[in-house]
Amino acid sequence: MGEELVSHAVNSGSPSADQPGLKGETSVQEATRAQRTIARRTAETRATIPDLELGADVDVETALALARERDCSFTAVLVKACAVALREHPGANAAYRDGRYELYSRVNVGVTVQTDDAYVTPTVLDADTKSLEQLGAELDSVTARARAGELTPPELAGATFTLTDLGEHGVARASALITPPHAASLTAGAVRAVPMLRDGAVVPGHAIGLTLACDSRILFGGGAASFLASVAQHLERTHL
Repeated sequence: MGEELVSHAVNSGSPSADQPGLKGETSVQEATRAQRTIARRTAETRATIPDLELGADVDVETALALARERDCSFTAVLVKACAVALREHPGANAAYRDGRYELYSRVNVGVTVQTDDAYVTPTVLDADTKSLEQLGAELDSVTARARAGELTPPELAGATFTLTDLGEHGVARASALITPPHAASLTAGAVRAVPMLRDGAVVPGHAIGLTLACDSRILFGGGAASFLASVAQHLERTHL
């Protein structure tokens, strides 16, 4: 009797023990080429990169005002803040390959764009040298073309860092996924209305959550924290 009970408990948890129709009608959908690429790269990233994650909440009241003043998206301000910080921290604008460090002279920020069935990451070349107006116009263009499926392979190449802005989806904070062989990537959450302490008084303000993922073989410890702090400072002080 005891053996029968054990056997039943084990078998009832196996997929083959499902009763017909218990999960409703089952349909099988083939993954698109883009979805297969994402699945492969995600598995490779998780399997091969010893990553480190750091997070910070950042006051963006001044950054939002700057975006309105320059008539550009907040994503453009994020790109510029990351690009300037990357210029200041060469170890973040780099890669780890076979026991060596590759440091890049150009700061090229890949910006994740959600499409109907997946996502793509067009590259903003030399993002540190472009004005907010230029970045805003370029991001508007590549986002529209990405969602229309019109980007060319060269437009998806050459990134040295990746930014994912999930603000439009209302996500407060999310893990960042490193794009091999980049040293790091950053995910930005939604802008949140929060109370802020300024000059000893509590006032209304706005903040976002930033999550930095680092390849800890090249960007780690104080260096990783310093880079994230630089991004935050550029957003708060907006010397862009």
